[in-house]
Amino acid sequence: MAEMARELGKSVLKGENITKVFGYGKTRTEAVKKVNFDFHEGEVISIVGESGSGKTTIARMILGLITITEGTLLFNGQPRDISSGKKRKEYWKNIQAVFQDPFSSFNMFNKIDDLLLDCINMTGGKHKSDKEKFDMMTEACSFVNLKYAELTNKYPFELSGGQMQRLMIARIFLLKPKILIADEPTSMVDACSRATILDMLMKLRDEIGMTIIFITHDIGLAYYVSDSVYIMEHGAFVEAGPAEDVIIHPKADYTKRLISDVPKIYGEWDLSTVG
Repeated sequence: MAEMARELGKSVLKGENITKVFGYGKTRTEAVKKVNFDFHEGEVISIVGESGSGKTTIARMILGLITITEGTLLFNGQPRDISSGKKRKEYWKNIQAVFQDPFSSFNMFNKIDDLLLDCINMTGGKHKSDKEKFDMMTEACSFVNLKYAELTNKYPFELSGGQMQRLMIARIFLLKPKILIADEPTSMVDACSRATILDMLMKLRDEIGMTIIFITHDIGLAYYVSDSVYIMEHGAFVEAGPAEDVIIHPKADYTKRLISDVPKIYGEWDLSTVG
């Protein structure tokens, strides 16, 4: 659970009756059903649900990777406009993502130097001196406990999964977006690396006031990091509110089931539902 004393900033992303429909006729599927949310500056949010609940579809709509069928998405109080390539690129300066699979997140044929330089150029640093760019890349790698000198002239496939996850966060350090979507960012790393990555993201949030939206099936993670939690089932939010209220005092049956599914070390396990 995030610190309750921290005050949240202004609304940065608001969804009103957001709906996504795939297919037509007999194949029509309503993946997201009239969901509403209001995310604030510096807030940490978790959207929690099982596979197929619609949480990743929401993330893709927020990122602008797929269209919204119905509803309105407000960014900084105004309807989001990504109708042209220029507007889409400007929007992506403010919203970025860290994905579950680092191996599919990078172009494996681009060197790490080029990957980091692209981030600097995207934020207006194209005309900085080589020394300034070198210092920025070194600082970004140092932030995630990597040494730039050991990465230069290497390709992403030469790194371990944990190193690539850290490199993704180094990108975020350089881009400094207003909003970060973290889609199961720790699912492919060990427990030690998982804690380190979460600490890095929280530190980055504290430093630049970034809003972080976790997309996860892990309700324990949601409680540990979040200010607000949204529980999603079959394309709809069945419960939402402060992490303390939702997870310690759940109201929806689905939320209670998610919590009961978390194994408890110091208690008798209920195996009656196991076939």
